Amino acid sequence: MSGVVRLSIIDPNETTRNELKNMLIGVDMVWLEAECSRYEFFTEVVSQTKPDIALISLDANPELALNLIAQVTRDLPSCSVIVVSSSQEGSLILRAMRNGAKEFLGFPLVLEDFLSALNRIQMSSGKTEGGEHKAPRSSQVITVAGVSGGVGCTSLAINLACCLASNEHNSVAVIDLDLALGDTDVWLDIIPDYTIQDVAENISRLDYSLLKRSLTKHNCGAFLLPRPVQMDMSMQISTEVLRRIIALLRATFTHLVIDVSKSYNSLDLAAMELSDSVLLVAQLDLPCLRNVVRLSQFFDNHDQIADKLKVVMNRLGLEDTQISINKALETIGREIFAQIPNDYATMVESRNNGVPLVMQAPKAKLTRTIMELASHVGGESLSAEEDSVAKKKKSLFGFLNHSK
Repeated sequence: MSGVVRLSIIDPNETTRNELKNMLIGVDMVWLEAECSRYEFFTEVVSQTKPDIALISLDANPELALNLIAQVTRDLPSCSVIVVSSSQEGSLILRAMRNGAKEFLGFPLVLEDFLSALNRIQMSSGKTEGGEHKAPRSSQVITVAGVSGGVGCTSLAINLACCLASNEHNSVAVIDLDLALGDTDVWLDIIPDYTIQDVAENISRLDYSLLKRSLTKHNCGAFLLPRPVQMDMSMQISTEVLRRIIALLRATFTHLVIDVSKSYNSLDLAAMELSDSVLLVAQLDLPCLRNVVRLSQFFDNHDQIADKLKVVMNRLGLEDTQISINKALETIGREIFAQIPNDYATMVESRNNGVPLVMQAPKAKLTRTIMELASHVGGESLSAEEDSVAKKKKSLFGFLNHSK
């Protein structure tokens, strides 16, 4: 299970042990290897299962638990110990850390605190199966933004997410941040029970289980957190709420695709700042190219966004009067990361049926192009055959030096 953290729990209190289990069991990056209800048996459990993390609750018997920390650290040095306790007494924390605990967390355990502690442990060790070392699994956050309305921003975001979800090793979620006119639910023919508004209104008790219940799963495997059902301009979502939502989704999904509005408001900018890639979708016409230049100049002043920006030209071949690629390169003064071919009939059929391209037309050139884009921005490696094709298609990624 590459990329998964194997964890064992010891807590003699069945109620609190179940609380810990219920919170952690749904986190995709955590595999619950074993649970134990007796301190004296836990050393044998970890010696047999050899987990990456031992989660030890102190409250049932602090003295036994502290001795157990030292014993696990000594007998299984590859296992990192995280301690959980309702007590925040300084001397207790000090003894736990001296006995070998890597992290000391309060109880009730907050998922974000646990995930932060897990990340710190992974960053310091970088260990995976077989004793090899590599960077811990990192979720990819991809924001899709348009330079104007009608350029195909949402269609690309949805189909990019569904292409990523077609890989059985991926878990993918989509956030619709166009709170007024977003239509990601239409593209997937979904009638959601919950929306991002429900999540925002319950932020004070937000945890993974609540967030997961607020997502609607499509048959392709992608999950959706849609915009509010009703257009209520008084409804506000703060950037801090959005950051918390993204943090939880990022910790539990391998890929997060965010479809932002065209207003470039504080929420849109916050999403971009938290992203690994920002796809700026345009078409080969003068208004779009001018907006690419304008937005590029704007983002050049945002250090957290500038280096993530990737220009995607959509609907190539839409009209014979389109501006040439070479002219577009001269106009915008930057690399064009990807070209998406125009296939109006296939895309409209996909939208009207509420079925993504990867299911509606898996062999279409349009679908194959978006699939290849997903491989590049999703942090996935191409097969040898796909890599060979990608190298031949220099017009798709990288610098483009020919005219259309």
